[in-house]
Amino acid sequence: MLKLAIVGAGIMGANHARIGAQLRDAVVTHVVDPDPGRAAKLAASVDAVALTDPADLVGVVDAAVVAVPTELHRRVAGPLLDAGIHVLVEKPIAPTTEDADDLIARAAAADVTLMVGHVERYNPAVLELDGLLDRPVHISATRVSPFSPRVTVGVVLDLMIHDIDIVLALAGGEPTRIEAVLSSVRTENEDLASVVMEFDNGVTASLLASRIGQQKIRTLEVTQAENYLSVDLLRQDVTVHRVDHSEYLSDAGARYRQVGVVEIPFLEHRGEPLARELGDFVHACTGREEPRVTGAAGRRALAVAQQVLASADRSS
Repeated sequence: MLKLAIVGAGIMGANHARIGAQLRDAVVTHVVDPDPGRAAKLAASVDAVALTDPADLVGVVDAAVVAVPTELHRRVAGPLLDAGIHVLVEKPIAPTTEDADDLIARAAAADVTLMVGHVERYNPAVLELDGLLDRPVHISATRVSPFSPRVTVGVVLDLMIHDIDIVLALAGGEPTRIEAVLSSVRTENEDLASVVMEFDNGVTASLLASRIGQQKIRTLEVTQAENYLSVDLLRQDVTVHRVDHSEYLSDAGARYRQVGVVEIPFLEHRGEPLARELGDFVHACTGREEPRVTGAAGRRALAVAQQVLASADRSS
């Protein structure tokens, strides 16, 4: 049984603790937070030990979920990796690619798993795309949320990085051109971002992220040579559109023409993506297979997000 710690007793830490308590092959044994009261409250909810210092986890747990502010990822996750503890760090992997490289190197040196919490990769609708991708031509991603004053970073690193990670996984190439337009409406950071990408294999992508919307929207659209995939990440469903120009005669002799086919695959594993993410982490720690979102994948998404921000700076 894998002994798992939750570092950070905020919103995401609480979600990880709740899901972690339901895992079959792991048990949440410790919760860490610098606020003793908050650590104790979350620990009590999962029958775990409350701590205030992550250093106290060394030698007592096998793995840890690090759900602390991004600027603390290297300071918190680095020593855990050095101590041979597997780490799932929330997205983005780090505030800089230099910090990301350091975490990746430390995980490799200790021969432990470093996974990044890009939870949308575990959305059943995104998982379904694994069997539907066939020569993608263009990928479009839209992510809209109502404004939340508690968010202190820009929309690119807060929301769009989810879709950057997905697009990078689907496109199958490296971006060679990135153009972005950013708008600040409610905060000093960007609240709306519109991005166009071109990849070295000819695939193109367009991404829109906004946190000044009036409703939540999470959609993907994939144009392929033979079909068109429409994905709703909130409803967790996929629709496949195919052009079909077949003709047929009715029993009465009338001629009909079919101009399109719509297929809706049955997604057998609908459910909470975070549960699948944590399950993958536990499997990677115990089976030592590579997780779906490695440290390198998290670093790649961060690097492209930084290119998006730099592109907007150059054009302003």
